[in-house]
This record gives sequence, C-alpha cells and structure tokens, in this order.
Amino acid sequence: MIQESASPHIAVLLNEVKEVLCPKDGGIYLDCTFGFGGYSRMILDSCDCQLVAIDRDPNVITHANQLINDYPGRVNFIQTGFAESFSELGSLKFDGIVMDLGVSSMQLDSGDRGFSFTHDGPLDMRMSGVGESAADFINKADEQEIADVIYQYGDEPYSRRIAKKIIEHRRLEPITNTARFAHIVRSTIGFRKGKIDTATKSFQAIRIYINDELGQLARFLNNSKNILAPNGRLVIVSFHSLEDRIVKNFFKVNSAKLVARSKYAAKVLAEENSKEWLKILTKKPICPSSREVALNPRARSAKLRAGQKIDGTTYGS
Repeated sequence: MIQESASPHIAVLLNEVKEVLCPKDGGIYLDCTFGFGGYSRMILDSCDCQLVAIDRDPNVITHANQLINDYPGRVNFIQTGFAESFSELGSLKFDGIVMDLGVSSMQLDSGDRGFSFTHDGPLDMRMSGVGESAADFINKADEQEIADVIYQYGDEPYSRRIAKKIIEHRRLEPITNTARFAHIVRSTIGFRKGKIDTATKSFQAIRIYINDELGQLARFLNNSKNILAPNGRLVIVSFHSLEDRIVKNFFKVNSAKLVARSKYAAKVLAEENSKEWLKILTKKPICPSSREVALNPRARSAKLRAGQKIDGTTYGS
C-alpha cells in the first residue's frame, strides 16, 4: 500500500534492523534499497566496515555521493535494480544484506514522479525513470489485462468495474496525469471521506506492476545464497502482504530442518547435502512500536523478517 511519511529521513525499524543485522568490524554489507541512506549510515556508524549500496532510482545519486564523501574509502554505490545487481557485485560475499521494500518519500513526495495522488503530476511511477510508464500501460493495455493487474497486485474487488471505466475514459482522451486517474477510480467505486482513499489500491497495483516489484524481489531472493558469506544475515522490511508473503515463504522453504542425534547433542542439519541453508532469526515478524508509528506513519504496516546463512556446520540449539 502507498505509504505516508512524516519525514524523508526516517528509516523504518532502524534500531530493530541494527539489532538483527548485528554489523561488525571488518565486515562487508549490502544495502539493496539505498533511498536516503538511513540504513547505510546506521551500518557505517555501527562499526569499521565496508558497504555497497544499490538503488535503481537515479535521484538518489546526490545522497549516495554525500555518503561516499562522509565515509571515504568505505562506500561503493551502484545504480541498478537489486535483481540485476549480481553481475556488478561479482564475487563479493556479504556479512549482511538489508532491504527496505517500501516506496521512498523521495518518490511519493515528488509530484512529477506520479507515485501518489496527493500531488497531481504525470502518471509515471517508474522507479528507474526508464521503460514503460503507468500512463503507457493504462492507455495501451486491454481491459482484461488492466483488471487482472489491479486485482492481482492491489487486491481490489472492483477491478473489472475500474478497468471498464478506464477504457471508456481513454477513448475520449488519453489518461496522462495522476489526478484524472484517481478521479476515474473514485467515480467508479465512490469516495469515502475519512477512510483510506479508494484510489489507493489501484495506484499500488499499477506501481507494483510497472516496476516489477514482486519479480525483482523473488529473483533477488533466489540468488541471495550466492552472495551471502557463511553466517551472513539477510534482513528484509516489507510493507504489504504480497511482499511479506514472498519473503515468508522464501524463508520457510529454505530454512534448515534441525535434528538432534541425542538429547545431549547440539542440533545439526538433517542432511549434509540438504537444500535448506537458512536459519530463521525471526519466528514472527518484528513490527514497529506504537511510538514509532506515531512519529513516522509510514512505518505502520512494516514487517521485519530475517534469516542467517548456515554452511552445514553445527550450531547451538
């Protein structure tokens, strides 16, 4: 769901991420979603380590350059999507990887980016600034495809009705700005004052589809084993159920099945060649406190899940 933000510089669950990630001197860490650099600064301030930061949004480069200047010789920034980052990362093995899957305030608060109906602007929504825009999709896709996207990625029960109305309106004139798109959705299913805006789910759905957010996440997770060092930690903060479901299922499928050879023995992997390679560190997702939500409304739907790479060696029960 589209998130609000009390301040562009507040990183969600920052202390909890630090505690689970546990940065250490001499380590090398990867921030997959740099944004304003909140997690990156926390990691660099926590210990004497090296950091690689990734973001596909070209607008973050100014903030990345500031971080490079503030921590000379310790930071490398790569402008790319995290699913495309593996060729750039080469043979690096990371002691910790952190991901914040939310839309940044930099994107939401800029009307010309088209991510939010709060500010009227071009119906764009592209995080990288290249490729098919939201307007391209809305004005070219057929009715069934639009309905499927809004239902699948927005969980919008009125997706077919909205898609039909979109087709009717674009026959009169192309839909090119956020205010008109929001108006079309609201006029289709109503506008409830004081409730979550009825255009929210449709905006979320188109944004997720345009940026292939779920595909990016799945592809990265499926390759994360190859860039984690033994005992390296993978810490992920998600903001809606579609992302969280992917993360939760990934951890479940790849988590080690433990057995004890005797009641006195430490637990070990069930099989030496087992495909399971992760130890889940968060039995239940970590959620923000009521105090954090009050200070930063964007945090309200955040969930933190974490796992640790194991290499077949024994570890404590």
